[in-house]
Amino acid sequence: PLLLSLNTYMRFRLFRCLSQVNIVMQDKVPALSDSLGRLTVNKKDRWNIETKPHGHGDVHHLLHRSGLAEQWSSSGKKWAFFFQDTNPLVIHALLPMLGVSVDRDYDMNSLCVPRRGGEAAGAITTLTRENGESLTINVEYNQLDPMLRESPDFKDGDVDDPATGYSAFPGNVNNLLVKIPSYAAVLAGPDQGVVDEFVNPKYKDDTRTTFKKPTRLECMMQDLPLLLTKQLGSEAKVGFTTMQRWLTFSPAKNDPGAGADSAAKGSPPGSPSSAEADFYSAYLSILGAASGASIERAEPVSKLGIPVTLMPAIVLEPSFALTSEEVGEKFKGGKISSRSTLVVEGAGVEIEDLELDGALVIKAGPGVMLSVKGLKVQNEGWAFTDDPDAPEEEIRIRGYRVTKGETMEIVVTEPGSYTVDSTGAVQKA
Repeated sequence: PLLLSLNTYMRFRLFRCLSQVNIVMQDKVPALSDSLGRLTVNKKDRWNIETKPHGHGDVHHLLHRSGLAEQWSSSGKKWAFFFQDTNPLVIHALLPMLGVSVDRDYDMNSLCVPRRGGEAAGAITTLTRENGESLTINVEYNQLDPMLRESPDFKDGDVDDPATGYSAFPGNVNNLLVKIPSYAAVLAGPDQGVVDEFVNPKYKDDTRTTFKKPTRLECMMQDLPLLLTKQLGSEAKVGFTTMQRWLTFSPAKNDPGAGADSAAKGSPPGSPSSAEADFYSAYLSILGAASGASIERAEPVSKLGIPVTLMPAIVLEPSFALTSEEVGEKFKGGKISSRSTLVVEGAGVEIEDLELDGALVIKAGPGVMLSVKGLKVQNEGWAFTDDPDAPEEEIRIRGYRVTKGETMEIVVTEPGSYTVDSTGAVQKA
């Protein structure tokens, strides 16, 4: 309660009140030190054993144990979305996934992205037994290739399809949409949401007896189809929705050093800086395609050894537009230079023929209709200034901070209709 009261507005601005926030606590499991399953003793206290988290698969049992799944079902809620908080782009996938799930009546729908053959990412597959029963489920990449080579249809293993340049098996990014009535019913079954466990140790040497470091039994939330088919049988409807990476997947999971190493190998950095850059780039692509605006892209720059394209930095708040169709209706034409920053907030904002070379922030409150036509902005703008030794951790992990120079701000909060002329002057209609 203290944590929530102290951070109500800083940490949970997305929620209107604390009654919408529920916290469930995951238990830990004993850590194992070798292939005989010996428990790992705490180095500082030999009377205590080391413990580790059990994996995100516990979420299903926790939602059952807490009564939340049943509460959602009995209150008439229809869908639950499980997403990874390290991936800010995933919010773009929710509405398309919901549409697919409703259209196909899926009990579970997994978000996927195009995946290269051999890529170190789990893949969505359909496994078929000899009796004809099938299961659509994630298979980890280290198991996929040998499994495919045993199949007569994929003797070459996990390779790219020449027609598409990608593997036939899309990458699973662990974002799930489930139908609450069937989900709650399955959790109330004999397994109570407990998914199968596995162990993935790293061995110290070729004897494969002692681990490099203590490991654990763990479980994964994407193994939910095993429970669905066990409880619902052939009635279970499990599918997936594949969307482009640039729109839906760029996680911030690596520290700057690991991100730089990954980038040097030609793989996505997966760092805070690359996730931020891809966030801006996604809005840039959406805006360019939907509005017909001419947008100049900047050249990549190096931040802590990670190549990123941070400019132009474009943020279209959900209050402005939720879909590309909405963006096209509210933003028409114009030009945006490669050094520009644009932030637009408010459902009533409409922009036409904007010429931006610098920084522009537009905010319209509830009940405000704001028509911006032919606005020309040229100012100092904002910059991403190197600061690798900053005292604030959120700055250090990026390697830079935002330096806000001259900015045109148009903020209207009083309900009514307004126009903005080419100079930025606001007039009530």
